[in-house]
Amino acid sequence: MSFNAPLDITRLAIASGVTKATTSPPKAIVGGILAGAYIAFGALLALTTSAGLDPESWGGLVTLVTGVTFSLGLILVIIAGADLLTGNMMLVPIAAMAKKVTVVQLLLNWLWVTIGNLAGSLLVAWLLADQTGIFAKGTATFTRLGAVAAGKGITETHWEQFVRAIGCNWLVCLAVWIALAATTVGGKILAIVPPITAFVALGFDHVVANMFFLPAAMMVGTGDLSMGDTVMNLVMAYLGNAVGAGVFVAAAYFYLYGSAAREAPPTAEVPGGKLR
Repeated sequence: MSFNAPLDITRLAIASGVTKATTSPPKAIVGGILAGAYIAFGALLALTTSAGLDPESWGGLVTLVTGVTFSLGLILVIIAGADLLTGNMMLVPIAAMAKKVTVVQLLLNWLWVTIGNLAGSLLVAWLLADQTGIFAKGTATFTRLGAVAAGKGITETHWEQFVRAIGCNWLVCLAVWIALAATTVGGKILAIVPPITAFVALGFDHVVANMFFLPAAMMVGTGDLSMGDTVMNLVMAYLGNAVGAGVFVAAAYFYLYGSAAREAPPTAEVPGGKLR
């Protein structure tokens, strides 16, 4: 079975970062809306499938089921193609480290994609979570959403939110990284599921997923969250995700392979020519 070695993954990541950083603002926003919606789909599925599992009986299997089903979100982002902030927090910085894009391009890309991800997450939270009645008061899904939202927005301290977000995006970006190693759709899916399952099962914080969980909980009236709780969680998760991606994946692998990767273009491409 063929796959891309770490040096070629680095080349692909740099090329992908350049593509993302040079995408026009309207396309970055639309790609961001899709990615926000896809992550929200994964979150919606994860909550629905795990809602009926009593932790007293099922123990850690509850978080395992949540993690495996949540993987749908990144699978859709990678295979269908979309712009996810947490992935761009690794791909665009590694392109900047290779001096292929500027810091201004990096910051603007993050801005447009953040706007898109938030819009897509809120759209699914309102249209498919609130308006469908999936989280109707008194249901198991209502209780499950409230527990997740309260844990992230109230129970965790701001320092815990920040550190959990570092761990989250270290794992998420490793999922993106090893998906670049795969040369088939099946291989990419298999690469994505274990790291995503791990971050969810460990209770780490993903800023885009939280753009769904916390607003959805506020919309349906569960979890006792305030707007301040939601905003502070998103700020701390954003910062932690940026550190996890930029330091522990982008900078680490650029240090290992960046010099050699800049000398030649990638020898493999994602089908369709759109490097993700």
